[in-house]
Amino acid sequence: MRLSTGNSGSARRRAAIGLIALASLLVPAPVMAASQPQSEDGHSVIVLPGAKGAEGIAAGEDNTFFAGDLVTGDIFRGDIHKGTAKKFIDVPDGRVAVGMKADTRNDLLFVAGGPTGQAYVYSTETKKTVKTYQLTKKASFINDVALTSDGAWFTNSQAAELYFVPVGHDGGLGKLRTLKLTGPAAALTKGFNLNGIAYSSDARRLVVSHSDNKALYTVSPRTGASAEIKGVKLPNVDGILVKGSTVWAVQNASNQISRLRVNFHESTAKLREVIKSQHFNVPTTVALFGDDLAAVNAKFGVPNAKTFEVVVVDARGRSLD
Repeated sequence: MRLSTGNSGSARRRAAIGLIALASLLVPAPVMAASQPQSEDGHSVIVLPGAKGAEGIAAGEDNTFFAGDLVTGDIFRGDIHKGTAKKFIDVPDGRVAVGMKADTRNDLLFVAGGPTGQAYVYSTETKKTVKTYQLTKKASFINDVALTSDGAWFTNSQAAELYFVPVGHDGGLGKLRTLKLTGPAAALTKGFNLNGIAYSSDARRLVVSHSDNKALYTVSPRTGASAEIKGVKLPNVDGILVKGSTVWAVQNASNQISRLRVNFHESTAKLREVIKSQHFNVPTTVALFGDDLAAVNAKFGVPNAKTFEVVVVDARGRSLD
């Protein structure tokens, strides 16, 4: 059921409560400080000013990134090289922002709505809401989004299904479609199931992470059939990113990002690098900027977290610290 904005305070509280409850299933409370030090270069840690939470990040044009406030749903825009960020879209009450991707061709930002069961599409030109989709009315956690040449795909951490929003060449949005999954990716547990999602244009397959199974799967966008990518186990796997045969898998409570070499034809993977940073504090999702990765600190389980940041590291595994 869509959250009402007519009673905005209670709607936001309900969304936030559901978000916190589900997030507690995702990661254990880490033993670490609530705040992170600024790096010497001043640019490897970018604070999201005023954010009450964080989870998603998306690469825009050139050095631009977008990041979301997990609690309020507000959208930040920043510059990965200047090391700056500020609030960009003040969204209506009752929304949250989890994973996101930017369609730079059509100036659109697609945002997963977590426990609301919704997805939001914003214009990065006008800052207005282009459309709200009610992906499902069942208990859900809409977690992440991937873009293909045809549209946007969303995961649900509480159901064995994906949701597809078509996008035309002129930026027009089409009718929502639900894809039921079969095979190992359809396994459901009591915790978080499907989480991150990306698209391999080479393999013509979606790639999804499954948090409780510590696994990655490929999914046919046509049939929903899935297959496990064997050879690696990824505890606390969250957001993922695919470029060619390389997959970056964020492992939130492990405070690391694993860089994998994947053979999509054989459905196998090998670990190439484990990327760490002293500034990681439960990173969840990641965006690529040339040789740099930008990851968001969600700080799940960190008591009294006051700030939320984007942390920039070398995508090849050599830390910027």
